[in-house]
Amino acid sequence: MKIPKCPKCKSEQVVKSGVVKNRQRYKCKNCFYHFTVDKLGKKIDDYFVVKSLQLYLEGVSYREIERLLGVSHVSVMNWVKHFGVKRPVDYDYHPTYKILSQNELSDYLSNPENTNGKGFLITEVGDKFMIIRWDRFRDQ
Repeated sequence: MKIPKCPKCKSEQVVKSGVVKNRQRYKCKNCFYHFTVDKLGKKIDDYFVVKSLQLYLEGVSYREIERLLGVSHVSVMNWVKHFGVKRPVDYDYHPTYKILSQNELSDYLSNPENTNGKGFLITEVGDKFMIIRWDRFRDQ
């Protein structure tokens, strides 16, 4: 049997370190991490992690990110905490967004009413595109 790599630092300098609940335990000589087997579980593609963090920074809420990307809002919160992402606090603006196909995006951009005097960001979301626009809150 091949000795596994360390799941934390990916080092191959691993030694056996006892048995826990009838499973072989290993210790990494590089980072001193103890583990029993390779971590198995649902691995989310890095694309969705990066896209979730980008949307979070643009002001999209956790639940909206969940609906847009199909990734749990709890996972998004954990990624924000894990990577230490801090969104700038600016309560004067809030994002509005639209999800468009490539043809719809082309039609949207060709209409001068949608582009004159407006700032927006276009980002890819899977096989579609998202336009994020910031609108200023107006006190009345």
